[in-house]
Amino acid sequence: MKGVVLAAGEGTRLRPLTAATPKGLLDVGGRPILTRCFERLVDLGVTELVVVVGYEGDRIRERYGEAFAGVPISYAVQQERDGMAHALLAAEDHLDGPFVLMDGDGVVSCDLRRLVERHRDPAVDGTVLVEEVPASAAREKMVCVLDENDELVGWENKPEEPADPSLVAASVQTATPALLDACRAVERSPRGEFEMSDAIGHRIADGARIVGIRCDGWLVNVNTPADLARANELVCERD
Repeated sequence: MKGVVLAAGEGTRLRPLTAATPKGLLDVGGRPILTRCFERLVDLGVTELVVVVGYEGDRIRERYGEAFAGVPISYAVQQERDGMAHALLAAEDHLDGPFVLMDGDGVVSCDLRRLVERHRDPAVDGTVLVEEVPASAAREKMVCVLDENDELVGWENKPEEPADPSLVAASVQTATPALLDACRAVERSPRGEFEMSDAIGHRIADGARIVGIRCDGWLVNVNTPADLARANELVCERD
């Protein structure tokens, strides 16, 4: 299984910190965010890291080179930042089997091994990490509906009136190359991007069995200075 990390974004809400630095290289608890992502994936036993770069991508290449902790790194370029589904398609040439997909701005304490272990079930087509959040946070997320077997049976992207609390898709999932076909099938969302949530919706509509794995820790997607401060606080408390 390969590990795919999406790290092409500009991080505009983090400026001036990202004026000349990709947000994946911002420091959290003494290590860059991307280093923390790579560490989690290496711990899962991935055979290759595929990193999708864009904004200041050369900085990432220079920082990590061709391998991390003995695991080879390949790079793919997302020329235009048109959403996560579009970003994954940039890595298509590197994906010929199941993979773990992770946002390159995510700092995660959850046990990710459960996603990979569940994905090994031949009846499962993919897994997605989910967490419970208040309605105020769910309005900016993909809200998930799970059945009694934790299978994803419904979803809504950035609902205006979500339940309080709501289960939302987090920053890690496992998938097969069939997700690439779903990414090609999505149309631009109202905000002008090709959304990963829409691609997951296509997979479910096609009959794919996607299982939600509940986060047993915490996670922070670093998009704002407040997120960065929160991630540093949580990491320092844990370490």
